[in-house]
Amino acid sequence: MRRAFFAATAFFSLAVTGQSVLAAEAPYIDDRSDAEVVIRSLYSAINRQEFARAWDYFGDTKPAKDFDAFVKGYDGTDKVEVKTGGVSEDGAAGSIYYNVPVAIRATAKDGAEHVFAGCYTLRQINASIQEPPFRSIFIDKGALKPAKVVFEDAVPESCGDSPPPPKKDAALGQAKKAFAATYGEQCDKEMPGGDPLGEPDTYSLRNKDAGAASDEPERETRLFRFFCSMAAYNESAVYYVYDDVSGVRQLQFASPELDIRYENNNSEGKVEAINVIGFQTDDQLVNSGYDDATKTISSLNKWRGVGDASSAGTYLFRHGNFSLVQYDVDASYDGEVNPETVLDYNTAP
Repeated sequence: MRRAFFAATAFFSLAVTGQSVLAAEAPYIDDRSDAEVVIRSLYSAINRQEFARAWDYFGDTKPAKDFDAFVKGYDGTDKVEVKTGGVSEDGAAGSIYYNVPVAIRATAKDGAEHVFAGCYTLRQINASIQEPPFRSIFIDKGALKPAKVVFEDAVPESCGDSPPPPKKDAALGQAKKAFAATYGEQCDKEMPGGDPLGEPDTYSLRNKDAGAASDEPERETRLFRFFCSMAAYNESAVYYVYDDVSGVRQLQFASPELDIRYENNNSEGKVEAINVIGFQTDDQLVNSGYDDATKTISSLNKWRGVGDASSAGTYLFRHGNFSLVQYDVDASYDGEVNPETVLDYNTAP
């Protein structure tokens, strides 16, 4: 068993991030913060021919009978591609065990390619009960065997009797990363009321591209609404969408630029005219929400707390995007809610 584990490990020698690399090009990675990066760190060491460091990532069960045999086992390996599956974990007796499904495509120096698949188990001992010398996460055991399927399909669904871990929502992860990068310092750090920021509201929308044939399948678009900030009477939100063609992108919302004329040039007087003199885009919507029944995002920007003066936009989802279809303005500070529609594109196909 140990010999089989070692042979597979030897082939798994030149992969750090899933791309084939030469030993001289391998970056230095020494990260023991989770199970996957320990595996990456192991092969960073091997790629750089830092075999003592590689040997140290293993626990008491080593991948070869001794260190010299471990080093010699990499003589015939040229390059390796690697894929990993979802990591599952179990706790027992002061330790956490992590199971990492793995598939590799190894290319030997003579050009021969081999695909292996299996699992690695890593162990993390509770730091609070350890005594010197401290032990970080380490590889406890593992076995890779020749696979009969192509490399792209070779990653096991799970390891041992463990059920497959929940699949990661890649689109949600990308949207959260984009939001944090752009608005991490700009938006509030907590929800109204003091609760920590939660997950964004998420929706799944189906649509066909413009001009698509009747027998073509619908495509899915994901919508993500992130709370941004809360002022006295207006709450702002940022929206992202995802589809399999464009990936994650932030929505920008068109809104008209208005020229509002008041009697005697007094904003508290009678409204004489509301003219649209141009358009602009907004990266945030105020007091907004998505209605799945009508496939619309609506906003209501209160110009003052009582809400008698305001502007409201309606954005309809069609052909994979949101378009402005209606804009209403209540420009009179008269204590009454009486908006006027200044744009109406609801008749568009």
